[in-house]
Amino acid sequence: MDIVLPLFVVIPLLSSAFAVMAPWKWARDLLHLAVPALSLAAGAWLFSYTSAHGTLGHNVGLFAGGVAIPFVADAFCAVMIVTTALVTLCANWFATTAGETRARYYPALTLVLLTGVNGALLTADLFNFFVFIEVMLLPSYGLIAMTGTWSRLAAGRTFVLVNLTASTLLVVGVGFVYATTGTVNMAALRGAAEGNGPAVVAMALVLIAVSAKAGIVPLHTWLPRTYPGTSAAVMGLFSGLHTKVAVYMLYRIYVIIFDLSDRWNALIVALMVVSMLVGGFAGLAENSTRRVLAYQMVNGMPFILVMLAFTTGDAQRALAAGLLYALHHMVTVGSLVLTAGAIEETYGTGLLSKLSGLARREPWVAAIFAAGAFSVVGFPPFSGLWGKVAVVLSVARGGGWSSWLVIGAIVLASFAALLAMFRVWCAVFWGRPMQHVPKDLRIRGALIAPAATLLACSVVMFFAAGPLVAALHTATGALLDVDSYQESVLGATAIGVPR
Repeated sequence: MDIVLPLFVVIPLLSSAFAVMAPWKWARDLLHLAVPALSLAAGAWLFSYTSAHGTLGHNVGLFAGGVAIPFVADAFCAVMIVTTALVTLCANWFATTAGETRARYYPALTLVLLTGVNGALLTADLFNFFVFIEVMLLPSYGLIAMTGTWSRLAAGRTFVLVNLTASTLLVVGVGFVYATTGTVNMAALRGAAEGNGPAVVAMALVLIAVSAKAGIVPLHTWLPRTYPGTSAAVMGLFSGLHTKVAVYMLYRIYVIIFDLSDRWNALIVALMVVSMLVGGFAGLAENSTRRVLAYQMVNGMPFILVMLAFTTGDAQRALAAGLLYALHHMVTVGSLVLTAGAIEETYGTGLLSKLSGLARREPWVAAIFAAGAFSVVGFPPFSGLWGKVAVVLSVARGGGWSSWLVIGAIVLASFAALLAMFRVWCAVFWGRPMQHVPKDLRIRGALIAPAATLLACSVVMFFAAGPLVAALHTATGALLDVDSYQESVLGATAIGVPR
């Protein structure tokens, strides 16, 4: 069954070519909805198969392990494929409804982006991870600047500069890794960062580059300055793909190459605590709904990554808590961004100062936004409650000053998120009805449906917490089973392992 793994890359890539050539808009729209749906279904099958049969590996061209381009899938990878495909499907659905696909190349660019995402999640090679990151970035440049407005061109310029710099640092780091260890195959690099100073320095360059793409403080400022500058459909797409692929790779690298070393715990805690506080409070100064939400994206990343510092006792439980929060964050922020986008598409603005009294005009939209805000803060009956409870419990098991510090930061960051969401609610949904707006102007049901779908997923995650947590323990158990990962890539002889 390993032969199916390259299809996760081949099918979206070929579909993007068909989308470019298709002369009919309906065919292009169908492709950019059907392919993410197919990816979602295939990811669910992949999770079922790998949970039952273990890690699945395929060396492209059937070359020897350590030489070939390796694709590897386990339950952890499959969970991420399912969730990224879900967010892609809903964002593309919104784009179709909002009329963004009138731009001929929009569907093709989203499919190339999905190609890069699937490749980055499946690859077991650091250089090929860099390649797939570039496959993700190239269509992203086009998606950001698609309409050519001044705001989108300015956002695109910043996005290009930051990501080209991060990509340059990433490929330099990968080059140094090869120079110091003789390989960039992650299975062959198992434990390479322990007791090997040059390899640690080389991997540090890789981690800095990936952290910049994840939007970790102090490498975060590009995110809230670029994502809101583009359309809501593109921001919703990026919210579930770019930063989460970086999170996935940080987890994978820290487990395989750093062997969950506790030497870096203090550094991780310090960076994540600052990221929580900056992401939580900085949004209070923003003047538009999507800019506030962009800082909630910055706020969410450290909740996921801080769990790397609390794996000493029960690594599987700690990483499962981080993964649960990641899934919650993807669907919840995606829902909020698309809700804000529905308001912008209908009323022509997302500025807090120009919107007022929408709760009476748009009760269903107000309810969806309020529910998403409750989920971000961590109120029931939404996935944010279990996400934060799982993170806090795993952190508390660590004991010591770091646990107290992180829990305190979580409380403060959650309070700041509550203030930010309440500020948006007061400005946009409360207050006097807007003047000079046609009385019959309403947000179309089709436009809010993608956001409602993602929010429904958050509700399902709350009520199905038992099976979901069990599945995520399976996923993180597969992540920690480095022996199976190594054998799938290199074979039983573990060819190419650095000594």
